[in-house]
Amino acid sequence: MSIEPLKNLLARKSGLAGALVVSSVLIVALFAPFLAPYDPIEADFVNQLKGPSKKYLLGTDEMGRDILSRIIYGSRISLITGVGSVIISLVLGGIIGLVAGYYAGWFDLVVMRIMDLMMAFPYLLLALLILATFGSGTSKVILTIGIVYIPTFARITRASAITVKEQDYVEAIVALGASDLRILMRHVLLNAFPPLLVQSTLCIGYAIINSASLSFLGLGTAPPTPDWGLMMSMGREYIRDASWLITFPGMAVLITVIGFNLLGDGLRDSLDPRMRE
Repeated sequence: MSIEPLKNLLARKSGLAGALVVSSVLIVALFAPFLAPYDPIEADFVNQLKGPSKKYLLGTDEMGRDILSRIIYGSRISLITGVGSVIISLVLGGIIGLVAGYYAGWFDLVVMRIMDLMMAFPYLLLALLILATFGSGTSKVILTIGIVYIPTFARITRASAITVKEQDYVEAIVALGASDLRILMRHVLLNAFPPLLVQSTLCIGYAIINSASLSFLGLGTAPPTPDWGLMMSMGREYIRDASWLITFPGMAVLITVIGFNLLGDGLRDSLDPRMRE
């Protein structure tokens, strides 16, 4: 496997910055038990609402829990939600787009109108409707966000399928007896891989924002599990006297999402020949 795309990615400032941020968040999530100075769940009412200090670098919350430790453990929830939801939307949307674009006909017409209808709703509103119907919780948030982003991936794979199936070499391998599955997997999907990879990276950032928004509204992760959106929701009551409760989790969301967006931009530039110098 060629490492040229990786070199092109790291050669760009945006791609390098995004890769460093995302890698840092991944390392923090993986080694949370070793990096967190305190238990993120255990309450310490003696140290309630303590400001940032040498002992508590980012302060404590209304229950005396260390904010830094909760942010470190909260990275796990955010990454699991972001990556898990994108995998769901990528798989389901990819299958729908491949079949609709390659076979066309009534299936393409019906399915893509459903995709258009889903995209007509604001993402957060559609997620709220689904969660209001089936209930809240981390697993349901992952499934909900995954469903919300299905149309995005379906459109990308459909466009690739329509383009590739009209190529002369595809007609030639069809004449030689190649199966539809072989054509879809080895030619259509392969051509769709670069834009799907870029879109997946960007959607992880969006999914983290949506997950934090749903948790902020009380429809995501249940307390006392460390979650950035939940931390901001609980800290808004003390925003005047203890602004660190909402500021630092918000910064964690901001930095992580910017990292994934920069990584997506870098991947787009490195994988698209038109963007190369």
